[in-house]
Amino acid sequence: MLLVCRFAPAPGDAAAFLERARRAVALLAAQSGCDGVDLARAIEEPDRWVLVARFATVTAYRRALQPFDVREHVVPLLSEALTDEPAAYERGLVAGPEGLTEHPSLLADRAGGPPPGA
Repeated sequence: MLLVCRFAPAPGDAAAFLERARRAVALLAAQSGCDGVDLARAIEEPDRWVLVARFATVTAYRRALQPFDVREHVVPLLSEALTDEPAAYERGLVAGPEGLTEHPSLLADRAGGPPPGA
């Protein structure tokens, strides 16, 4: 499962945003079932940021948000993300040194058909 959150801190707030993000990324990455977290800055628009967190399962993602320190530092940061597009995605194709892995979808096709790859 992927969590993708985009941010656009106010001009002049980038340093404060990055300081808060450092703590949030470290806390989130330390949770069981979290496969990693990236915070990236847009090259074309340096005031835009994206946080991408990878979790083994949806359950791992939900459990990762439960500890008090995560609710205190991570959840408030995530609540500042831009809301004009979805933030939670299931993994489909994953490529790495071991090759390509296709993950079966947990979601039924919105048109009522079988999940992709079924």
